Amino acid sequence: MMNNSQRLFELGQSLWYDNIQRGLLKNGRMHVLVAEKIIYGVTSNPSIFNAAIGKTTDYDSSLQEKAEKGQEAAQIFEELAVEDIQEACELFGEVYAKTGGGDGFVSLEVNPDLAHDTEQTCAEAQRLWEKVNRPNLMVKIPATAEGVPAIRRSIAKGININITLIFSRQRYQDVIAAYLGGLQDRLNLGEAVDGVASVASFFVSRIDSAADALLQPLAQSGNRLAGELVGKTAIANAKLAYQDFKAAFASREFIELRARGARVQRPLWASTSTKNPLFPDTLYVDNLIGPETVNTVPPETLEAFIEHGAAECTLEKRLDEAEASLKGLESLGISLDEITDGLEKDGVHKFSLAYNELIATVETRRKQALK
Repeated sequence: MMNNSQRLFELGQSLWYDNIQRGLLKNGRMHVLVAEKIIYGVTSNPSIFNAAIGKTTDYDSSLQEKAEKGQEAAQIFEELAVEDIQEACELFGEVYAKTGGGDGFVSLEVNPDLAHDTEQTCAEAQRLWEKVNRPNLMVKIPATAEGVPAIRRSIAKGININITLIFSRQRYQDVIAAYLGGLQDRLNLGEAVDGVASVASFFVSRIDSAADALLQPLAQSGNRLAGELVGKTAIANAKLAYQDFKAAFASREFIELRARGARVQRPLWASTSTKNPLFPDTLYVDNLIGPETVNTVPPETLEAFIEHGAAECTLEKRLDEAEASLKGLESLGISLDEITDGLEKDGVHKFSLAYNELIATVETRRKQALK
């Protein structure tokens, strides 16, 4: 009997696990999730590694060994992360092979402090790609204005890229253009494009959190439309972004690239845990199911969806309602562009804070190891 994740896979969507921890790799839990076809890839970020390293003893022996070699905190973290990523890549190697390079990816993020530096982001992406040295690695680059040209140049070099922190449809268009441009640049260099993969990580629940913070006071003051729109913005935005995806990858530009072996850049729905306790816990999975997509879920959301999620195509249902929701938001004087701009800045800031907190945690552990 198929589980809900397998049902999604049959519909064209892959569940990736937004979580990595050495204990999960060593105790067999991650192997079970792969073997039972519950997860088809893994994503990571500084917050995930901060929790893994800072709140468990899984890394203590390896961290002590590196500290005794004289390595500094940032180098120690990178070594620990690369070890986990390499092991996860090997674990997902069979998935990667069986799907012809469509799934089985493991993501590692560039230092978020570089989010506004194109040159250093390019260099960091290349360095991590070479250091991990696994074909199913995806290097994560944020979709900032400075990140977009780094994405194009990295794709042209044949690096698999997971573009993170996409909130607006306009920035998503920029990301698609960077991917297509990078593929064309690669062809112009005489290189093959059939081995290059990319996903565009469109963040979801954070949009509702920001929009609802503006809608709820209006609703409480008696505005009926505002009340009706609470919890509707993020899914509407994602559904229309999916229409943008379909249009871009049905274009003549991509058809010509596809003839040379290019893959679509799949939309990936990120930030899909439900923040509002009044909403269903599988809200951002159930309502975003469609072909050629990925949903990366944290542990609690994965468990909830496997237990009671609804596996059916929903991404293209009620598109008229999605458009009406965004128009309704605008009619109330709420700018989605301002919301998404703010979320991008906030997202980069939070990832940077998490990274620096992580390095501080490793530094504390490093000093303890040397006592």
